[in-house]
Amino acid sequence: MSRTPERFPASVYTRGDEPDARFSLANERTFLAWIRTALALLAGGVALEVLGLDLHPGLRLAASLVLVIAALATSALAWTNWARTERALRLGTPLPASLMGPLLGVAVTAAGVLVLLSVLLR
Repeated sequence: MSRTPERFPASVYTRGDEPDARFSLANERTFLAWIRTALALLAGGVALEVLGLDLHPGLRLAASLVLVIAALATSALAWTNWARTERALRLGTPLPASLMGPLLGVAVTAAGVLVLLSVLLR
């Protein structure tokens, strides 16, 4: 008798029934898209500060920090959203709402306003 290997995270895979693979794979692709978004935010935040553009230094640093913090939050929420969605698929319950859109909207708007102010105040 062959034993099925345990899958990580057990909090997701020990619940409910195995959903259609297409749905699980779509959920994984969404997770990876959010990770790419987090990488882009991180790269933007680092580049903004490292390139030392002729911008107001305090506002430039603030914009960089907003982007880096948004990247960290996006990657953490991506994992949480993946697990919550996969669990809902396995249990046949409605898909959970996500905070990703509002988080990114606020963060990118804040960073944009800070960069705009730093250009105007240089």
